[in-house]
Amino acid sequence: MRTFTLAGIDPTRWKNGGGNTREIAVWPPGAGMDDFVWRLSVADIEADGPFSAFPGIDRQIVLLDGAGVMLRADDGSFSHRLVQPGAPFAFSGDIGLQAALLDGATRDFNVMTRRGRCRARVDAFRQGFAVGTGADTVCLLAVSGTWLAQDAQPAVALDAGQGVLYPAGEPAGRQVFAPGADDAADEALCLCVTLEMESDQ
Repeated sequence: MRTFTLAGIDPTRWKNGGGNTREIAVWPPGAGMDDFVWRLSVADIEADGPFSAFPGIDRQIVLLDGAGVMLRADDGSFSHRLVQPGAPFAFSGDIGLQAALLDGATRDFNVMTRRGRCRARVDAFRQGFAVGTGADTVCLLAVSGTWLAQDAQPAVALDAGQGVLYPAGEPAGRQVFAPGADDAADEALCLCVTLEMESDQ
């Protein structure tokens, strides 16, 4: 497994100057925007502006911090207010869209998977949960509170902005995470992304 902190990932500034992105992980390693199979990142949106189209890509976005953002597809197929932290919104990357901030900058978690090659499930937990490792890649990101792995060797403790990546192919296992004793049930939030490959290509 690999642990990470968002603060320790160098941000990449957008060409339009409207924000930046921190890439958590990509497959295959070193892949660019044209040839990745899956990509996990966190974006800081600082100004209204467009989201580029990514043909053949399925996307999910989760609000982490801020008042939220209005997302409108360029073809009029959807309009969505992303305002609830931890609630994933799935949409096709085939169509570009416009993002309008509702009340200041936001931070958002992004999952991108190439259609027909990989599919992602994004779960949000506020209480204890179990995560399975083995065939699929699993990524956890603590959004708020402290999350502790029970009986993990080595020990795993995740504070807000920290995460852990379990690569596919590790020995199958089951890890149970729970919020710290000082965290109220409505204050702790942890995201879990499961990435399942659909082919061996």
